[in-house]
Order: sequence, then C-alpha cells, then structure tokens
Amino acid sequence: MAAEDIYTNPKNYVNRELSWLEFNYRVLSEARDKSLPLFERLKFLSITASNLDEFFMVRVASLKDMVHAGYEKPDIAGMNPAQQLEKIAEKTHELVGLQYSTYSRSLIPALRQHGLRVIMSHEELTEAEGAYVDRYFRDNVYPVLTPMAVDSSRPFPLVRNKTLNIAALVKKKDGEDDTLDFAMVQVPGVLPRLVEIPEEGEGRAVILLEEIIERNIRSLFLNYDIVTAHPFRIMRNADFNIDEEEAEDLLVEIQKQLKKRQWGEVIRLEIDEKVDKRLLKILKRELKMENSYIFFISGPLDLTFLMKMYGMNGYDDLKAPRHTPQPIPALMNDDDIFTNIRNHDIFLHHPYQTFDPVVDFIKKASKDPDVLAIKQTLYRVSGNSPIIAALAAAADNGKQVSVLVELKARFDEENNINWAKTLEKAGCHVIYGLVGLKTHSKITLVVRREEDGIRRYVHLGTGNYNDSTAKLYTDCGIMTCNPLIGEDATAVFNMLSGYSEPLGWNKLVLAPLWLRGRLLKLIRKETENAKKGEKAHIIAKMNSLCDKEVIAALYEASCAGVEIELIVRGICCLKAGVEGLSENIHVRSIVGNFLEHSRIFYFENGGRPQLYMASADWMPRNLDKRVEIMFPVEDPEIRRQVLHILEVQLADNVKAHVLQPDGSYEKTDLRGKLKVCSQDQFCEEAAAAVRRKLAEQEPRDSRTFIPAEHQESR
Repeated sequence: MAAEDIYTNPKNYVNRELSWLEFNYRVLSEARDKSLPLFERLKFLSITASNLDEFFMVRVASLKDMVHAGYEKPDIAGMNPAQQLEKIAEKTHELVGLQYSTYSRSLIPALRQHGLRVIMSHEELTEAEGAYVDRYFRDNVYPVLTPMAVDSSRPFPLVRNKTLNIAALVKKKDGEDDTLDFAMVQVPGVLPRLVEIPEEGEGRAVILLEEIIERNIRSLFLNYDIVTAHPFRIMRNADFNIDEEEAEDLLVEIQKQLKKRQWGEVIRLEIDEKVDKRLLKILKRELKMENSYIFFISGPLDLTFLMKMYGMNGYDDLKAPRHTPQPIPALMNDDDIFTNIRNHDIFLHHPYQTFDPVVDFIKKASKDPDVLAIKQTLYRVSGNSPIIAALAAAADNGKQVSVLVELKARFDEENNINWAKTLEKAGCHVIYGLVGLKTHSKITLVVRREEDGIRRYVHLGTGNYNDSTAKLYTDCGIMTCNPLIGEDATAVFNMLSGYSEPLGWNKLVLAPLWLRGRLLKLIRKETENAKKGEKAHIIAKMNSLCDKEVIAALYEASCAGVEIELIVRGICCLKAGVEGLSENIHVRSIVGNFLEHSRIFYFENGGRPQLYMASADWMPRNLDKRVEIMFPVEDPEIRRQVLHILEVQLADNVKAHVLQPDGSYEKTDLRGKLKVCSQDQFCEEAAAAVRRKLAEQEPRDSRTFIPAEHQESR
C-alpha cells in the first residue's frame, strides 16, 4: 500500500462519536476515583449525565436525520450513519450501566457513611418521614401539578424534551370492566428536585421530588385505582438547520426553530427498569421508540440532580478547596488598563488568573472620553453579563459600538437573541453572525484618541467573553496595542460587518479562508525539516482533533521522524503509537476540576520556534465553517509563560489519560514517581506570583493594593 494510502485509510481513524464516548468514560473514571473528595465524584457523575444528554440531542439526532434522508456516505473511519448508530447504542448502554453501578454501589453507600442518607424509594421512609413528605406534597407540590389522562376525548399529551414525568396505568373505581387507561404527570421543573427531610440526630436525609409525587399519585386521580406507576424521561432531536440564504430575518427564523425543539423526534427513552410491560408498550407506540434506544434505569433518572447535591451546605470537607482566581501581577499598580497595555503586552491565564481585567477593559473603555469605538464578537456570555452592560453604557455615552452576536451558538440561541435585542435598544450596531458561518472567534477592539494619534487596543482569547465560565474553563488571552495586530483587528471587523476582505494580513490567521492552509503548511514544514535531519517538533493543545487532512499530515510527519505531542481533551480521531504510522505521536487528555479549553500550537521551525494561540480546534467545522482566529505569541515573557503551560501539562501524571495504540486511555502508574497535577500547580503558581509582586511593592508602599479601575469607588 502506498504511503499516502496508509495515511488516509479509514482503518487508521477513530469514529468521532465513539471517540467522544471514550471522553465521557474518562469523565466517569473521575467519578469512580476513590482518591477524590466524595462530593467531587458526585460532580463528575453529574457532568457525564449532562454530557450524554447533549450528545443525544445533537450528535445522535444528526445521525438519525442522515438515516431518514438515506445518506450513506461513510465517515473518516469508514462507518455509515446506520452503523454508527448501532455502535453508539451498544456503547451508551454500557456507559449508562457503569454510571448507575457507580451511583448505587459506590457513591450512595459512601454518602451514608458520611451521614447523608439518599432515600432511593419512598417505601424506605419511616412513619415520621412519611408524614413530613405527605405534608410537603400537600403544601408545595400538589397545587403545581397537572395530571393528564388519555382517553377518546383526550389525546396523548406532548411530552416535552428532557422533562421528568411519571406514567401510570389506571383503572376506574367500581368500573364494569378491567380496562386500563394511560395517565401521566410531569414532575415540575420549577420546584427543587432534591428535598431535605428533617432528621432527628446528626444525620441528614434527602429524597427526590418524583418519589414524593409517586407516593401521593392517588390524590391526583381520585376516581381511579393506580395499577402501576413509573418515572420516564425522553430526549428529542434538538438539532436544527436553517436555510440562511432564504431566511429574510435570521433572528425571527431562529426563534421559530427554538420552539420546534420541544416537538423534535424522540431519540431516547429512559425508564425505570421495573416498568410494567403494558405501560412500556403504550410509551413505545406513542413515542415511536426503537428498542435499541430505550434505557432501563436501575436508579433515579437524570443524574444531573447530583450537581444540586454538590451545592448542599455543610459538606466542605468532602469537596476540593475552591480556587480563587488571582490578580494579574502586571496590572497590580496604579496605572489604568490602557497605560499598562502600552507598557507591554499582558498575558491572561484563566481561571488561575481573574477574568476581571477583560471586563474592566470594556468598562473603562465605555467611560473613557478618549475612546471613540468598541468592537467585539460575542459567542457565549453569562446570564447577567457585565460586558453587555458595559457595551450598552458605551453606546449611551456616544461611542461607536459594533457587536457581532452569534445567534447560532447551540443552546445559547435564546440567550443571545435577548442580548442582541438589549444591545440594539441601547444604540449598538448589532450583527447577527454571517450567512453559512458561525463566528467563534474571540476578539475585542478599542479605538482610542491619544496625544500621538489614534491607537488600537486589542484583546484576543481562546475562550468566550463569559465571566461565569471563565471561573471553570482554562483559557488564555493577550491584551496588546501592537499596531500590526490592531490593523488586522480592524480588518476582521470590516470583514464581519461589510464583506471587506484585506489584501493581506500582518499577524492574524483567519478561518475559514486561511487557517487550514497555514496549519498544514506549518506541519509540512516540520516534516521537511525532519527529512533533512533537523530537529522537528510539534506540540498542540486543543479540545478536539478530527480533521482528516490535518491527521493525515500528522501521520506523514510522524513517519518522517517529527516528534508530536498532543494534548487533546475530548474527541481524538487519530490513532497514536501505531507501528509504521504514528510511533512518534503521543496523545494525552487531561480531565480535572477545570474544563481544559485553551488552544496552543508550537512548531519547532528549524530552531526558530513559532508559537500560536487560537479560538479554533482542529476540526472541519472550525477550519471550514466558522470564523476563527489564530494569533502569534511573540512577546518573549509571554512566550515563556505559554511554553511553561505546555511543559507542565505534558508532565501531568495525575489527571492525564494517555491514549494507547488500541484506542483506550490509561492513567500513569504513579508508584515511585513525583506527582504532577497541572491544574493544581497552575493554581499555586498564580498565587505565588501575586505574593512575589506584593513583596516587591511592600518596601515602597505598605498600603493595600487597589487597582486603578476600582480606586474611585474606594
């Protein structure tokens, strides 16, 4: 077989969906790790459930659409949509089984040992507990419920996506025949699902809302006998496609599509494993369910409630110490943000360092009389975003404010529509994304009039302008007033708002026009150097790797002798360590308390290393269907810090899972080795940097440091 055929042979690739399931297994392994604090394990199990929900609503739904449309084209691993669905069903049943054995056999007994009793069934309640639960039902739950019966005059009700429901078979009291009718009640999402029951003594007890409703379900159907009742939950197709060329108003069209999510095809049914077969038969018929996507659950449905349990007060000793994002040492002075950026580029590493400077950058710009314009892209923002408030204030202060709000950010569409309307009302110029593309880049441009002329200040990042997730996701960013980057930033916004494409670029590399080509060129340069006997090395950190052309280039580079070290959190369709293909490729996935989200790329370049950060993963959607930005890291001190991030993550032997040639992931055997946990180390280093800065300042000024931006409110 020719070399190029080896690089592109489907056998040398992993299916994207199965690789994602492997990632969720890695998250689940954290829930099963008894060395972790107990409540952290609850959190990880909750995350696996939330991840799986989104996987079904989007990825499985998309494959189902392909099957319905008769689409037979195989993926990069040679599997057509029907084959993928068959394999996914098999793997997800295994995963769900492992989730619930972890919950029932490991976590529940451990919680009981620490004085927290999770009541698995209402039948376990003591007489006193039962009395409290019944009173709670009458006072708090019963007024909210809407029981629904199905008969000749009442059709089968709409079961909403992701809602928890209780289905029942009921029989009329004193009826002349034994006819069974179907009835159901939705467990209301507006009430807390986790209900604490007062206990005598030191221990605590909680019960789930559906157990309280099931215990009292007879009071909802007074003229009937309850033959059997079981909770169930469905997942619907939440993916939607919009013909943007035909849509007269993208905002209106997306609002219409959002409403349709509740009516999408049912793609997954979860139900109590003890369900009555007659009840199951009705649900299968009405929901048009296939057997392979019915999940019989031995425990409570929808384990995302464990995140609420994680938030319970009084269990701090069973949680990891909470990290407080640290100040940026370069900003710990009396100068304002613009002066600091003029002095030197500033590097930001979240969540180890605070996201506040990014917010303050926009707040300061909104009030500064010398700022003429603010331009920004927004993909996902928080529910009560201070950035939105600052942009609105800037427009109110007479500044030119242009904001691209990406309406197609999945599951944030409604949130972004509301923000777009808010910004428009404030007088901002709002762009609703581009036809056929998602704008995923993270860039802010502030144009300021200064003594020596107009100066452009730019923030570039790997993560969203979301002050909430910035405490949970690891991301990097830079603030600069480099005139070449400022010129490029202006060109970016001119492209987004007016289809104006510059003749050339100084520093930034954009998708979908140039990023793919630049990455392939960088990889192939390493291949050429290796063939010439020069040192050749690639280090790349990203969320996902599934682009076939990029992977083929990496295979070719490996065969030429390039050392390739990849840090890929999630999907990885590349096979590592395979003889004759990828012996020189090493892949690791880090799953820790923070979600690894930054993208960093290093190329040896014949002894003149090139270092980049980006908003893009190495996926077809990022390289071909999104507006993304890759930017160089050129400041010597920032280069040192970014390279240090890569070095520490490559040394991580606590949270890193290493990809094996057979496609499995294994953790390092730590016996006799010094433990390195990259996330813990970065937390410690961020705090140490602040202590050093304070120590430097102390001889000159013993006053408490207060950033210039906050002094006016002192």
